[in-house]
Amino acid sequence: MKEQSAQARWEQHTQRPLLALAVAFAVAYAVPIVDSDASRSLTGACTAVEWVVWGSFAADYLVRLAITAERREFVRTHWLDLCAVVLPILQPLRLLRLVSTLMLLGRRARMASQIQLTTYVAGSVIGLLMFGSLAVLSVERESPNGNIRTLGDAVWWSFTTMTTVGYGDHAPTTGLGRMIAVGLMLSGIALLGVVTANIATWFISRFEKDDVEERRQTAAIEALTEEVRALRAEVAALSGAAEKQPR
Repeated sequence: MKEQSAQARWEQHTQRPLLALAVAFAVAYAVPIVDSDASRSLTGACTAVEWVVWGSFAADYLVRLAITAERREFVRTHWLDLCAVVLPILQPLRLLRLVSTLMLLGRRARMASQIQLTTYVAGSVIGLLMFGSLAVLSVERESPNGNIRTLGDAVWWSFTTMTTVGYGDHAPTTGLGRMIAVGLMLSGIALLGVVTANIATWFISRFEKDDVEERRQTAAIEALTEEVRALRAEVAALSGAAEKQPR
């Protein structure tokens, strides 16, 4: 219990700093893509920020692993965190650092009980739109046969892909771009399922609440009716006893 309490305290204290680092990572990832004419020094600084953020999330994973009593269970239940930490080391691509940071931030966000489902879904939609647009623009802009050349094209493509509309006016032509498209499609379907399930659950819980209230009122009316009947029987018995008494 002591190790678990230490882990909970660590996660509580590091939640906001890691969120700030994730925002810094988003800015560092977006600047070289949006500004294609960025200087080499600016691009290098942004790359350094990305690695620092990734290193912070990796250090967070190692600390949580060190203060956990059941380390094997921790590794087994947090295998996505481990993959997100290891992948950028095996192949240090900027896109892998993006994916790993999003995975680690998502795992930490789900641990926070105060985050409501609506906020989580809205943040997921915005994050997927932004990072999906930047990712596909970074790999498709220089493609000879590509037709996603500007940030506006990328945002439009991401929106139509996430909603599974797919007009076809813009489409990725590279293998990595198509992998990003598959990820956005699956994410859009998953988020739509979460929203639909949440709405259905709300209606069901509302109906169940109304049914419980109706049953409670019915039971109260029946109890009151039985009480009135008992009082009537008692009054009738008292009246009969009074009539039988000699005067």
